[in-house]
Amino acid sequence: MTAPTPEGLHPLLQQLFTRHGFTEVRADNFDAFAGQRGHTLLLFTEDPHRYKETLDLAVIVPEIARAFAGRFAVGVLLPAAAREHQPRYGFRRWPAFVLLKDGAYVGAIDGLRDWGEYGAEVTRLLAAEPSRPPAIGIAVAAAGAGPGACH
Repeated sequence: MTAPTPEGLHPLLQQLFTRHGFTEVRADNFDAFAGQRGHTLLLFTEDPHRYKETLDLAVIVPEIARAFAGRFAVGVLLPAAAREHQPRYGFRRWPAFVLLKDGAYVGAIDGLRDWGEYGAEVTRLLAAEPSRPPAIGIAVAAAGAGPGACH
């Protein structure tokens, strides 16, 4: 299910496809990839010039996939696709990955963590049942409420 990748992609991102065989997830295949049976891990990348941690996660995710061999399919959303689909899952820091089960949200790990945290968190997520993704916080004020009102 892998697809050709864009030219000019950073070598560490390129090897996610060429060396590790992960699938590039775009608008035209997102629903099919994310909705497949079993667990799916979606890696949300960002521009590595703006978010250097993207390159760290490009090295860490293949190690996670190896540590949990056969437990999930891995899809990579390059920056444009990642930005388009991020609101659906509500994580707050870049880069991130989201774990799905049968297409339903299980959880997300955003930003960088210690290796032990990744192992424990992925283990927990693989055992968890799907839930509603967190909403992106939007301030709401009651009509006529002044600044600082909490209604």
